[in-house]
Amino acid sequence: MSATPLVLYSTWGCHLCEEAQSLLTQQQLSFTVLDIVDDPVAFAKFRTSIPVLGAGSLYLYWPFDENSLRDFINEHSLQGK
Repeated sequence: MSATPLVLYSTWGCHLCEEAQSLLTQQQLSFTVLDIVDDPVAFAKFRTSIPVLGAGSLYLYWPFDENSLRDFINEHSLQGK
């Protein structure tokens, strides 16, 4: 069984998105960044909510911190260490 990839829905110039990306990097999580401007579906869904961390149909909306991020990852068994 493969892990569900993590996607950070973001956009250029978003300081909150930069904070979220830094937090994910500090936690040594594997993720990709998707700029919602480049994806009409993501733009329609997340334009007033970014940053949002997605894993399939699961979403963690900002604000999140180290604890809520860890809980999200563990609760849904998203990435193993």
